[in-house]
Amino acid sequence: MAGGAREVLTLQLGHFAGFVGAHWWNQQDAALREPADAKETPGELCPDVLYRTGRTLHGQETYTPRLILMDLKGSLSSLKQEGGLYRDTQQDAAIAWEGKLTTHTEELHPKNPYLQDLLSAEGVLCSDGVWRVKSIPSGKGPAPHTTATPPKPRIPTEGSIQVWSDFLRVHLHPRSICMIQKYNHDGEASRLKAFGQGESVLKEPRYQEELEDRLHFYVEECDYLQGFQILCDLHDGFSGLGAKASELLRDEYTGTGIVTWGLLPGPYSLREPQKNIYRLLNTAFGLVHLSAHSSLVCPLSLGGSLGLRPEPPVHFPHLHYDATLPFHCSAILATALDTVTVPYRLRSSPVSMAQLADMLNFSGKKVVTAGATIPFPLVPNQSLPDALVQLGGATPWTPLSACGDPSGTRCFAQSVVLRGLNRACHTSQLPPGTPAPSVLHTCTTGEEVLARYLEQQQPAARSSSHLLLTPCKVAPPYPHLFSSLSQQGSGLDSPPSGAAVDSVPVLGALCSSSSLDRTLGDLAKELTKVDLRRWASFMEAGVEQGDLEELLHELRSLAQCYQGRDSLTD
Repeated sequence: MAGGAREVLTLQLGHFAGFVGAHWWNQQDAALREPADAKETPGELCPDVLYRTGRTLHGQETYTPRLILMDLKGSLSSLKQEGGLYRDTQQDAAIAWEGKLTTHTEELHPKNPYLQDLLSAEGVLCSDGVWRVKSIPSGKGPAPHTTATPPKPRIPTEGSIQVWSDFLRVHLHPRSICMIQKYNHDGEASRLKAFGQGESVLKEPRYQEELEDRLHFYVEECDYLQGFQILCDLHDGFSGLGAKASELLRDEYTGTGIVTWGLLPGPYSLREPQKNIYRLLNTAFGLVHLSAHSSLVCPLSLGGSLGLRPEPPVHFPHLHYDATLPFHCSAILATALDTVTVPYRLRSSPVSMAQLADMLNFSGKKVVTAGATIPFPLVPNQSLPDALVQLGGATPWTPLSACGDPSGTRCFAQSVVLRGLNRACHTSQLPPGTPAPSVLHTCTTGEEVLARYLEQQQPAARSSSHLLLTPCKVAPPYPHLFSSLSQQGSGLDSPPSGAAVDSVPVLGALCSSSSLDRTLGDLAKELTKVDLRRWASFMEAGVEQGDLEELLHELRSLAQCYQGRDSLTD
């Protein structure tokens, strides 16, 4: 790969993972499309970590995500399983049969209006039946249509979004999408509901061989593979599929990093007891099995709890979102993910996935929590020291791992990224002779400001921090969630009416926290109260009573890793 990039292969497992992944890839795509003559193009992040170059049968150069995506039958809507960049050679194959043929065609799903606009802006269907896209100045990937008056960005309406492919604007490689045909996305019949069902999918030779074939395809073209990142639904049967996939990766690719993001959608209702019990069991089995095979596991959710008792969704002071809409929740989680994964995507002096995991998961602490401030609250004419002092002693980010209020908990280790602030505001610009309001105002670099602040917040924690100029892209089809912000995401008292926010500064963190002692312990307590005789269908999916007893033991052991001791050698 160009520049010796340390490649990462992404696995997306599940439908909510597809929502988060669609926003994630859209944000990467928007960053790639930054015009070459922009005022600041620092190039701090290396896209080759996540993307691969290729060429179609017609010689068209492509730049597509290094991605394997698994979902259920009926989840693609109008998106073709083979993608849209490469011609489907199977359709052109000669048919040897000379007898009578009967062709059955399935009715096509209508394409989301947003995607119709996108296609018309990005290329043209040529007379030879091949879709041709324009090259961007860097020569990588499909390009936006450039005219004297570019079309106004269109945000999909919430009502038009049924599945994640309704707003995915990135072209995928034909080997990216793997459909599980034995289970349905819609309806009540043939659903992938339980952990054991997901495990059994990858025990079937058909699906195991298909996954291994795709893994070999992507891995063999990598020069410096650093590892795998898994986006996996925790609440349904995909938790079992993710556990089996992580076990396969650990066995076959020893020595690589495996970072797993366990995803949970928005709030739930007490009026659905079976669904809630399944969610509890799937989450617990998923966390334990994924942590056994991954370098690091981080649950991601806007909910307030992993347990059976519903808690209000988390609050962001500058965001207005609907927690019942996967389109909204997944956008916020993708923005946090785009920030906390910065260390292993840096162009210069990157921290590898394995190094990041080693820093956070010492003494068996393989589960970490995430948090983010979206957007980071910096108003015009304010410096970074001013903003951090204004935050006070409270936890500076909103928790995103459904582990409750982090106030009063202990942080053993943390990786923090702050991105999107102009260099001019990194340090205090006090006039000569003015007394410094805090020690942060005496720092000479932004990196020192952030490091000193984190040391003040958690003096005993191992801390790693990164400060980037590059903001997080939130251009359409990202939903309109922001208020009182300029186009660049800085605070305004009264932003121009209808102004779309294009990018925002974000503070993101991964933390090995003592809050996990309570969270994992509470999960074990709730499981002991579950009468499995009432939920025999979960056990019929391949889980036995002994598995549950072992799960409880593993949960309690994992929780003990996060008790108050802070020594690196406990």
